[in-house]
Amino acid sequence: MTMTDFLDMGGYALWVWSAYGLTVLVMLANVILARSRLRRSTARLRARAGRLARSATR
Repeated sequence: MTMTDFLDMGGYALWVWSAYGLTVLVMLANVILARSRLRRSTARLRARAGRLARSATR
């Protein structure tokens, strides 16, 4: 078995490699979106904690 045979996947290369590519894209999007939402939530919580701290000192 040569590398070309492996990459050809028995004639199903288009389907196999596109499935791998789509899986990688979805996983990357999941990580990026999760980090973005975490940053937004953290900023929102810090702002709320600041407001609560300021209102408690009045």
